[in-house]
Amino acid sequence: MSAKGDFVYAWASDAGMAERGECGGAVSALLKYALESGMVDAVLAVKKGVDLYDAVPALITDPAEVDETAGSLHCGTLLLPKLIKKYCGGAKDTKIAVTLKGCDAKAMYELAKRNQINLDNIYMIGLNCGGSVSPVEARKMIAEKFETDPDTVIKEEIDKGQFIIVTEDHEHKGIKIDDLEEEGYGRRPNCQRCKTKIPRQCDLACGNWGVLGERAGKATFVEVGSEKGAALLDAAAKSGALATCAPVPQGLAIRGKVESAMLRLGDKCRAEQFGKLGDSEERLKSIINKTSRCIKCYQCIDNCPICYCVECSTKKPHLVTPGEVNPPFMFHLIRFSHISDSCINCGQCEELCAMDIPNSLFMHALQVEMEKMFGFVPGVNMDLPILSLVEEPAERKRLSDTGDDQIFNIFA
Repeated sequence: MSAKGDFVYAWASDAGMAERGECGGAVSALLKYALESGMVDAVLAVKKGVDLYDAVPALITDPAEVDETAGSLHCGTLLLPKLIKKYCGGAKDTKIAVTLKGCDAKAMYELAKRNQINLDNIYMIGLNCGGSVSPVEARKMIAEKFETDPDTVIKEEIDKGQFIIVTEDHEHKGIKIDDLEEEGYGRRPNCQRCKTKIPRQCDLACGNWGVLGERAGKATFVEVGSEKGAALLDAAAKSGALATCAPVPQGLAIRGKVESAMLRLGDKCRAEQFGKLGDSEERLKSIINKTSRCIKCYQCIDNCPICYCVECSTKKPHLVTPGEVNPPFMFHLIRFSHISDSCINCGQCEELCAMDIPNSLFMHALQVEMEKMFGFVPGVNMDLPILSLVEEPAERKRLSDTGDDQIFNIFA
């Protein structure tokens, strides 16, 4: 019997699924079993659209369709939890198994704290993540650095510190991620800063790091994160859908070294990116300058997993004049004050910004400063964010309700 904290190698018993899936198809086998057995009503995962630069969310109720989500898509930058909130009723009445990167997993917890998602009805299948690449930037990178037509690429992978592509002619090309990123290519900036490489807050955390010996490339390293995850793993194995074995002892050490190296790189990237913002007044001036080109399209708000208010404060008439294209800086300060303590660094606000404003960088920099002060880390457990514990004095609440607080409410 498995238990929280256990490690296993796992792979799909079905040879076809093992071949189609990544690292032996263990994740596909788990999802399919969960659906076939009735443990869940649906599976939410990502599948390839028109090409490998087109990641499409798929809500699946037919087990035969799980195969469509097999494999990895590093050029897909979707965030799934808000889709559960918006289109699946927050899993209030539906049981769902969902695949999650580190930022996805953190979003699940932050939405659950805000009563937007029911974690009791969700099986969280975590995917170890070294980062993702923006689809537009990926095509540009492949054309310019790999000197390859992006439309001829049939597979991509991030492995052993390289971004690797495979073409229709079965030609393999790889370039070190460090070299690519020094020249402005590679992973998204928020992925470079990320330090949630193994999403241990999930029920199961799955990846290829640490799989050695005869199972290398043919099995998935699974870390059990909860008793619910252990039950799913054991049931899938008992049914014959999944095969498992104990990991090679050296694999645990290798996995730890890989994770440690990526965490050190994350610290380095944070120092470089945050350092460019400057400090104090210099940082404020930089943020004011870059946000001044905002066209108020609301993509940053609509796609943020932390934003959930029915009536957004930034849309109130006293703050935003109808027809006014460039909103005042208070527009951004209100958003920063609402989100900064809980930013999970998913990058959606930056990825989808029509004016290429580095919103995620600003928000994450603020969150890290608050983390240093209060020790609160968003998205790792159900602890409430710092600002949720602040009581608002009656006079300030009156000013806020009437719209007379403005700057006072941010800097007091």
